[in-house]
Amino acid sequence: MDHRTPDMNTLLRTALILATLPVCAIAQTTAVQQDQRVHINQIQVIGSHNSYHTGVAPSERKLIEQQNAKAMHDLDYAHPPLSDQLSGGVRQLEIDVYADSKGGRYSHPAIVDKVAQAGLPPDPDFDPNHEMDKPGFKVMHVMNFDQRSSCHTFIACLTIIRGWSQQHPHHLPIFILVETKQGRPNAPVNPDGPEPFTPATFDALDAEIRSVFQDSEMITPDEVRGSYDSLPEAIQATGKSASGKAGGWPTLARARGKVVFLMDQKPVTPIYTEGHTALRGRVIFTNAVPEAPDAAFIEVNTPDKEQIDTLAREGYLIRTRTDDGTEEARNNDYTRAKIALSSGAQILSTDYPPAEPAKWTGFSITLPHGVIARCNPVTAPSDCIDSLLEPPREK
Repeated sequence: MDHRTPDMNTLLRTALILATLPVCAIAQTTAVQQDQRVHINQIQVIGSHNSYHTGVAPSERKLIEQQNAKAMHDLDYAHPPLSDQLSGGVRQLEIDVYADSKGGRYSHPAIVDKVAQAGLPPDPDFDPNHEMDKPGFKVMHVMNFDQRSSCHTFIACLTIIRGWSQQHPHHLPIFILVETKQGRPNAPVNPDGPEPFTPATFDALDAEIRSVFQDSEMITPDEVRGSYDSLPEAIQATGKSASGKAGGWPTLARARGKVVFLMDQKPVTPIYTEGHTALRGRVIFTNAVPEAPDAAFIEVNTPDKEQIDTLAREGYLIRTRTDDGTEEARNNDYTRAKIALSSGAQILSTDYPPAEPAKWTGFSITLPHGVIARCNPVTAPSDCIDSLLEPPREK
């Protein structure tokens, strides 16, 4: 009896090891299979609003509070560096860009002089490396007033994102929302205001993006449109191979490790699409009117579940906001967030992602069970599994 016991234990251990191998293999195969049939419009992720914003310096804050308390109330949020946000689970970043073709247009914000005139202590230099002096698109919230950013140039921000992406090549697509800051459309050009965006300015914007990201690292309008005449035709055919045409939103298998550029404002669409019908040759998906030739992405910033779900079922990519102006965070009010979370919006934008709770109440927007991404509650296949989309957030 005794001399047979070790042999029996060995057999049992071997059997247990062999029994676990198929489970691991099955789990891995399941993740691969899911990636091949779930498309990027069938997931839901958390994004950050004004992702570059580092807050307001002490003396600037005091001055703004004295002159416009409501403005300071709305501006009272800040984000860590873009790479930290991505590691914390954010999968949509928002970057506000100002054109600066000659350089130096935004190097001397008026608020610095106003702080001095008010007799307040000087704040730290917002641009110690003088990046604002060089030509190229700049990143800030409000010119002359709220210019402190974690990356001052568009290229610098994109370089940070690409660096993180290369270090995490299996990530779900990162949605980069671009807001072009300028004067009101058709208003007279103010020589002291933002530089206006023209078709040539947008050519330069696309060129800056392509100077950082290769085409193979982006999901572009041309790829999604494929052989269809318009983007709505293409996205509505997503996953329907019977048509025999190329196009539609890519599967996760084709989208991992890539970025998608989205435009924030509707008014600039005619300028961006001039000479580029259905966004041919362009890099950024416009915030479009449904059924327009360029329509693939639509913002519904105040969540309306019925409207969003209808658009999602029609194939559109949708961004909505769970909070605005710090109001929900100060009051710990999740009413708006619950509507957004229950909707088919793929991108839920907040000032308070999971790793950045509000200082007043701890308010933050997190997907159920704390996952980085989940199967879209409206558009995902019924057998889609959340845990196969992304590993847990980095600590």
